[in-house]
Amino acid sequence: MDINIGILETLVVALIILFSGYFCNSKVAFLRNNNIPEPVVGGILFSILAAIAHSFFDIHFNFEMSFKNPLMTVFFTTVGLGASYSLLLKGGPKVILFLGVATLYLLVQNAVGVSLAIGAGMDPLMGLIGGSVTLSGGHGNGATYADLFISEYNMPSSVFELAMAAATLGLVLGGLVGGPVSKRLITRYNLKADEFHEELDDTITFNPEDHDLVTPKKMMETLFIILLCMTVGHVVYLELKSNDVILPAFLMPLLFGVLATNLTELSKRYTISRACIDLWGTMALSIFLALALMSLKVWELANLALPMILIILVQTIMLMMFAYFITFRVMGKNYNAAIIAGGHCGFGLGATPTAVANMESLVARHGPSPQAFLVVPLVGAFFIDITNALVIQLYLSLPFVTP
Repeated sequence: MDINIGILETLVVALIILFSGYFCNSKVAFLRNNNIPEPVVGGILFSILAAIAHSFFDIHFNFEMSFKNPLMTVFFTTVGLGASYSLLLKGGPKVILFLGVATLYLLVQNAVGVSLAIGAGMDPLMGLIGGSVTLSGGHGNGATYADLFISEYNMPSSVFELAMAAATLGLVLGGLVGGPVSKRLITRYNLKADEFHEELDDTITFNPEDHDLVTPKKMMETLFIILLCMTVGHVVYLELKSNDVILPAFLMPLLFGVLATNLTELSKRYTISRACIDLWGTMALSIFLALALMSLKVWELANLALPMILIILVQTIMLMMFAYFITFRVMGKNYNAAIIAGGHCGFGLGATPTAVANMESLVARHGPSPQAFLVVPLVGAFFIDITNALVIQLYLSLPFVTP
């Protein structure tokens, strides 16, 4: 039986999921101490209930998801609005450095996947499905390459469902492991958020309005700027798309957010409230993740063969070790690097919003890390897609992968 749920009811359910996540984290020390994001906790609980309803009562919930992508765009626009030119100057080299680290891991991720697939007697292409195709690439990338493998490499049509299930499992695991990895680094090295501020004292000027009370007028002004950046960004996105330049839909609003915040900072005629930016961004991200996770079909994980499940579990352990021992050290071995390591776990197994949720949960407990919120979304949402395509193509050219 299909149950169609309207947009208002869908938002009510999303908020209930969020509140249940907050409640569970407040009562379960393990969740709280390991910084598991509340939307992930509530979303997994709801997905389990939906799976029970599907398996035992043949009930299927069809939610109205028209708000999901706009909320994601709102969040990434606030990321852009939080990036002043001084932060960009400081964070620019870090973006390039992190892209190099993340690209190196793509090579490792596919090497692990292909090696385990061959060792288990599976088609080596299955190792790519259990590698960067679905884990770093996500559902969209998984669907694209599944179709390619079916049409060009004569793989069975069930590969599509397998890829979707692998991406789903990776999304869940990415939201679970990032917090514990960063918390362990912060605790072991006694890292403090103040290190970041001391490092940037000469380059970043914080708005005095940050300490003012948030008022309805300020919230509405900030919302107007967010929507203006989204509108202009969408127009530019459509124009680029019509000229065969395909970019993530939220990238242009993010860049216009960067432009807006720096124009106001340079002109000194208006100051955008950072507090309001943070509030709009946090609310949008939380509701977006709740919507994304409540729409997951957990029963699709049953389509994963045992060897593929083992591959993804090994990939999870490998990414945790890579983030802990390599990402953290290469990115500076400081508090900011620890937050970036947690974000790497999120998009290396799932998606950029999962990475950001990991970092949101961490900074809420340990202190702000503006640089991490600039570096990880730019790499995880845009640049990594380019290098991932190149890495996958490299593996497809190897004779032992596609004989």
